[in-house]
Amino acid sequence: MAIPLSTSLLPNTFQCNGNHNHRSTRLFPNQPLNFGLKHHRNENKLSMPRNPPVLSAVSGSTGLESSAVSEDNVDLLDAVKVFDLNGNEIPISDLWKDRKAVVAFARHFGCVFCRKRADYLASKKDVMDKSGAALVLIGPGSIEQAKTFAEQTKFKGEVYADPSHSSYNALRFVSGVTTTFTPKAGLKIIQLYMEGYRQDWKLSFEEDTVKRGGWQQGGILVAGPGKTNILYIHKDKEAGDDPDIEDILKACCS
Repeated sequence: MAIPLSTSLLPNTFQCNGNHNHRSTRLFPNQPLNFGLKHHRNENKLSMPRNPPVLSAVSGSTGLESSAVSEDNVDLLDAVKVFDLNGNEIPISDLWKDRKAVVAFARHFGCVFCRKRADYLASKKDVMDKSGAALVLIGPGSIEQAKTFAEQTKFKGEVYADPSHSSYNALRFVSGVTTTFTPKAGLKIIQLYMEGYRQDWKLSFEEDTVKRGGWQQGGILVAGPGKTNILYIHKDKEAGDDPDIEDILKACCS
């Protein structure tokens, strides 16, 4: 049975925040960005060190894009707070300050793609555990939504809520109608429903998700130890844009 794309991706009418930066950058193996690099005058890109990290082109992007994680982004992240399931406020960079962490950013807690992503990453948690890397998922929503997600999915990692969406803004994850309604996303919706995954419509229709339109995309970050030690970042270009799991494992576990 075909699943209508409009009812599977998001619960609200068309609203768009206008951010359409379709870029994602992957860094590995285990080599942090050098945030002390000097910026060229009048150029929006970084000078690369003499021996730069290996970069993998993603969906047409090549090289290190300044929109991926800049020094300003790291400064903004340092001010971001998220909440654990007990309601404790935690600086997001504390999640990887003293350890390595694989951090997944969900579209929203009711999203069918994010339930698949949770399983996709959890399937490799034993590999992450052996390498001392924590598995974390952050969603743009309330603590109660995060609790419901954790209970429903039985996610093996840590779950945090970002009610203000401040981490998404700091990392400049894309958002918009054209990043949500795509042919590829529509086909993946059908595939996921055939696999037994379902959207949680109660979570999807809660006020915060509806108010913000449900157009937010997420990504995956590998970082730490060290607050500014960003090893890898993937920014979803569209809904359901999962990176290759082997790229993530190279960054966190090799």
